[in-house]
Amino acid sequence: MARLIEDEAGIAALVKGLKRIAVLGIKTEAQANQPAFSVPEYVQGEGIEVVPVPVYYPEVTQILGEQVYRTISAIPGDLDLVEVFRRPQDIDRHVDDLIAKKPKAVWFQLGIRNDAAAKRLVEAGIDVVQDRCLLVEHQRYAR
Repeated sequence: MARLIEDEAGIAALVKGLKRIAVLGIKTEAQANQPAFSVPEYVQGEGIEVVPVPVYYPEVTQILGEQVYRTISAIPGDLDLVEVFRRPQDIDRHVDDLIAKKPKAVWFQLGIRNDAAAKRLVEAGIDVVQDRCLLVEHQRYAR
């Protein structure tokens, strides 16, 4: 049963099982100093496949050496997680796309919380983490 994951055991189990994630709102190498690039870069360096889904940069076809997709639902194959780097008010427009793909979990990066979107995702059978840094939690539990 899907749930809003807020407990440490749930976070640990989630980050330890990551093999393939999509990053919605990823930045490019030109913005390497921003968390929306540096966090996925770290995750990829830990051996997790990263599928980039930038919201901007229409001319970009690769980020971190991986093919760019323009929507989550366009990504072939299963996803363990979709990490979201979007302002809270911008998440709503992505919820239907996320539900269509049905990843195991969706992670709103540190500072990002959208309770209404989280509720819809959980009701669709998708686990949700809000307002946590994937890099910090991965370093804490998966190393």
